[in-house]
This record gives sequence, structure tokens and C-alpha cells, in this order.
Amino acid sequence: MDSSFDAQAFFKSLFNAAVAAADPAESIRDFLPPRSKGRTIVVGAGKGAAQMAQALEAAWDGPLTGAVVTRYGYGAPTRQIEVIEAAHPVPDQAGLAGSRRLLELVEGLTADDLVIALVCGGGSALLPAPAGRLTLEDEIAVNEALLASGAPISAMNTVRKHISSIKGGRLAAAAHPARVVSLIVSDIPGDDPALVSSGPTVPDAATRQDALDVVRSYGLSLPDRVLQHLASAEAEAPKPDDARFAGNEVHLIASAARSLAAAAVAAERQGVPAVILSDAIEGEAREVGSVHAAIAREVAIRDQPFKKPVVILSGGETTVTIRRKGGRGGRNTEFLLALALGIDGADGISAFAADTDGIDGSQDNAGAFADHTSIRRLRAAGHDPKALLAAHDAWGAFDVLGDLFVPGPTGTNVNDLRAVLVVRS
Repeated sequence: MDSSFDAQAFFKSLFNAAVAAADPAESIRDFLPPRSKGRTIVVGAGKGAAQMAQALEAAWDGPLTGAVVTRYGYGAPTRQIEVIEAAHPVPDQAGLAGSRRLLELVEGLTADDLVIALVCGGGSALLPAPAGRLTLEDEIAVNEALLASGAPISAMNTVRKHISSIKGGRLAAAAHPARVVSLIVSDIPGDDPALVSSGPTVPDAATRQDALDVVRSYGLSLPDRVLQHLASAEAEAPKPDDARFAGNEVHLIASAARSLAAAAVAAERQGVPAVILSDAIEGEAREVGSVHAAIAREVAIRDQPFKKPVVILSGGETTVTIRRKGGRGGRNTEFLLALALGIDGADGISAFAADTDGIDGSQDNAGAFADHTSIRRLRAAGHDPKALLAAHDAWGAFDVLGDLFVPGPTGTNVNDLRAVLVVRS
């Protein structure tokens, strides 16, 4: 591998391969249920829900109707399925209206009807539906507290589904006695379908006590009404053994594991051996970045635990505990800035991290690129990398360097792709 090797082009090719492996247009046909005697209703939510709806329309032989909710700017043209756009990651009134629309669509169905649920990451925020006496403002407050807490997605969704009238299997329960077939693109470490978008059509065994334990463990400051609701029997979500779910089907049509495998194949076709650390890495983004940096340095210096050249791949979803408000960026850029500090001056190491849905945090980038010169270049431009990391302004750091990655919405979401390339210097 010589000096003409374009690391950024290489990383982009891996990203494209990972996204292509999760394209619903390629996978949805393999999981279509047989047509029903009655109506076919489509419901769904997530940052790739519109593209899933588009793919279903192209593959389905017969009439259908329905609606899906996606993030603003993530829509796709459809003929029969309504696409509703709403806010993410903090819910808004459009999402509330979208939740009501989905619940309306499944009212009054019969055992002859079929519901196809199209679910992917992002639906937890896109489907606000406050339960009991809770309000949209209460659900927004819970979401903001969870996003700042550093809690893993599984813990976040345990809380979310216990303050909702649509999550935690409640949308499927509302569709009873119709059969519900859920087609899911997983963005969850471990691929538990009940956790994707807080499981609107897939229940799990978590209880309201589990939700209260999350609140206590992460010191969440929540409105009194929310705490009172979680302490009441009304908060309890239906369980998997509920008779209303008998006969329903759940199919995982795309996942981080499949996308990482596709990225590894794309690397090896270009002559770069690939290793996959895990598709389910969680933890504080900056800490995970430091660990990846330490592994890369060990490879660069000692050819262990892997021999160079090699690209080290990982997936999953890290978190960022917000200690100081006002920063710009997301978990992938924060991971990369921490990694860049760890590989500063270590020749032959470059890295990439991006969210496969095309957006990392609050800006328009999916992630960024870094290498052993990133920190030196930041300092030369008059910036303190450690101060930027402390302020959660990794976006600002990579914007200064011109190293942001901005592919736009991809139409799918199988969580994060991280790649660290180590070559002979």
C-alpha cells in the first residue's frame, strides 16, 4: 500500500457497502407475508421508514394503504402509503399527529386483515404518544433528559415505552385481532427487535420497575407527572405472552452485523484485510475512541493483536453524556476526536466513523475522517483539541479541518460504522 492510497475514498467505499447491505429495496422482498383475505394496512416509523414504504410498494402485489412517520427531510415518493415527517431527536406536534394517525389506521380491524409494520431506528422520537395524563411537553422533557444522560439505547427505550400509548407493543395490541407482521431494520446493539424504535409492534418483558430503575441509576431529572405515571399500574406495558400478539410475526431484514460484514468484504476486495471487533459496542463515545486508538497504536508499533495493513471495523451505538451544553456534533465525531488525540503523531493510522442513516447528532454530517495529523492541524489552526472535546464540539473541530463526512440521508439505519486503518508507515 503506497502513498497514493486514498484513505478517505477507501472509507467512503466501506460506508457505501454497509448502507447498500441494509437497503430495504434489496431485502424486503424476502420477508413479504402472504396476502390476506381482508385489507392490508401499513404502519411504520423511523429515519428510513419512507424508503421502506417505497420498497414495499414496489414489491407488493395487491392493494394496500397506510402511513409511516419519518424525520424531516427523509421522505421518499410513495403512491399508496402516506409519508408523515416529524422532528428527531426531540419530538414535536407533527410526530404526535403521526402517532395518532397510525393508531387510527389500526382501529376496527378484523382477523381477516393484515398489518405490515415497517420499523427502523429513530421511531422512539418520531412517535410521541404520551400516556394517561402526560403531555407532549412531558415526553419532550424525558427525551432530552435521556439524550443527555449517557444511558445506552436499551435503557432509554425501557423508559420511553412506559410513558407511551403506542410503544412497547401497544400499536400491535391496538390492531388486534388483525395479524401483524413487523419488518425491522435494527439499529440496536444485539438486534433485539423489541428495542428498535421502542418496539411499537414488538413487546418485551421489561416492567415499569425497570424503567424506574433506569431513572434512578442515571439520576434523571423528570417532571413529577412522569414519575407519578411510572409508579402507577397504568404505565405497565403488555408482555410477549399477551394473547393479542399470538400469530404475529417479526422479521429482521437488515442489521449492523450484516452491514459490517459487507464493509469487510469491500475492504478485502481492495487488498486490505479486515477484522470486525463487534457489531454491538456501547459506552461513552470518547472512551470507546480512546480504546480504538490504543488498539491501532499497538498494531502500528507491534503488529498485534492484528498485523498491518488492516482495517479494524466496529458497530453499535456509543453515547455522549452532556456535561456542558452548547457543543455541536454527535457520538461519531466525539468518538473520532478522542481517537485523534490517541493517535496523534502515530504515522500510518487513519480513521472514520459515521451514522449509517446519514446524520450524526444535530448537524448535517454523518460523521468525519481523522488521521495521525488531525490534532497537529487543529493546533496549527489555533484550536485546542482537548477543549473542543470537553465542550462536546467535535463537529467544530472537524469542520475547521474540512474533514466532515456529509452523504445526506441514506434511507436506512443500522447504527454506526467505525473503521480504523493501519498501514505500514
